[in-house]
Amino acid sequence: MGVQIFQVDAFTDKPFAGNPAAVCILSELPSETWMQNVAAEMNLSETAFLYEQENGFNLRWFTPSVEVDLCGHATLASAHILWETGLLHPHEQAKFYTRSGLLTAELKGNEVQLDLPATPEEPTTAPADLSDALGVVPNYVGRSKYDYLVEIDSEEAVTRLTPDFSLLGKLPIRGIIVTSVADAPEHDFVCRFFAPAVGVDEDPVTGSAHCCLGPFWSKRFGKSELLAYQASRRGGTMRVIVSGDRVHLRGQAVTVLRGELVDDD
Repeated sequence: MGVQIFQVDAFTDKPFAGNPAAVCILSELPSETWMQNVAAEMNLSETAFLYEQENGFNLRWFTPSVEVDLCGHATLASAHILWETGLLHPHEQAKFYTRSGLLTAELKGNEVQLDLPATPEEPTTAPADLSDALGVVPNYVGRSKYDYLVEIDSEEAVTRLTPDFSLLGKLPIRGIIVTSVADAPEHDFVCRFFAPAVGVDEDPVTGSAHCCLGPFWSKRFGKSELLAYQASRRGGTMRVIVSGDRVHLRGQAVTVLRGELVDDD
C-alpha cells in the first residue's frame, strides 16, 4: 500500500488561496533522500512528513531543495489533517516533535492555533546587495535566527516589490521578510517573504516569519495581539499573539487534494 498524501491550503478559509502544503502520513520513517524526492516532486514551498510516536507525532518539513528547521503553515496543515482524518479527535491537542522542539496545535472554534517559538530579530547592518536585490531602501534591517527582517515605507511599497531573486539567493540566510504598517484598518501590518536560497522565490503565507514579525510589531504597537496580512499573489491572513518567548498563530485551512504515493520505497 502507498503513502497517504494530502494538499492543504493553510491560513485561508477558501481553496486556492493561502499557502499550500503537502502532508504525508507515514507508517514508518523513510530515508531523508525519499522525503526530499517527494518534496521536490510536490514542488510546494513545504511538504510535511508525519510519523506517529509515543505521545504525539514526529514532524519534518522539506522544501523542494532542503529540509528546514521551522515551518508554520505546514504545521497548521498537518494538524488540520490529523483532525480531519480522525487520527486525533477535535478536542485533542496535536503534539509535534520537531527540529525546533515540541510544537502544539489546538482548535479554537473554526481556527487552528499553533504554539511556536518566538524568533525575535536584532538590528544589523544590511548586506551590501540587499537594497539592490529588493529595489528599495530599507528603513530598518534586523536579523533573526533564520531571516533578515526589512521594514520599508508603506504597504504599497511592499506589494509592488519585484525582487532580483538571483541576488537574494546569494545572501547567506534562509529568507528575507519585508514588512510595513498596513493601510487598511482590519490589519496591523503586512509582509512578504522571499527565500530563493532554499528553493522558494516567494512563499505565499509564512507562519515561521511571523514568529519574528510578532515580537517586532508587538513592540512597535505596544500590544500582544495583532492581525497580519501576507500580501503575496495568493494572500493570507492570521492572528498573531505574542506570549513571552512563544508566538501563537491562528488561521484556518482547507483540504484541496487527497491521494496516495504509489512508490513508497
